[in-house]
Amino acid sequence: MKNVIQIEGHKAVVSYDPDIEMIRGEFLGLSGGADFYADSVEGLMEEGRRSLKVYLDMCAEKGIAPFREYSGRFNVRLPAEIHEAAVLAAASENKSLNEWVAEAIEAAARAA
Repeated sequence: MKNVIQIEGHKAVVSYDPDIEMIRGEFLGLSGGADFYADSVEGLMEEGRRSLKVYLDMCAEKGIAPFREYSGRFNVRLPAEIHEAAVLAAASENKSLNEWVAEAIEAAARAA
């Protein structure tokens, strides 16, 4: 994935904040927010480790589940013509729309 780093097995999105001229990281999949800043990649990794530890310690202290749980369900809103095209594409492959969309998302997520 582009602009994603892994710290102690947890993924974080990385971006540059021009207002403060620092690199920003934000962990994905947490039940709350844990972001961190630094002016170098090495510093960002260290700040990320600290931020993650503080977040996990706080969750343990308060009895909060630290990670989001995903149901595997979400709604997608599309223009009607895209919806129709997707239904036709799925039917042409003898798949349900759900199967077709799930496979397209999986392929895109693996390629990212």
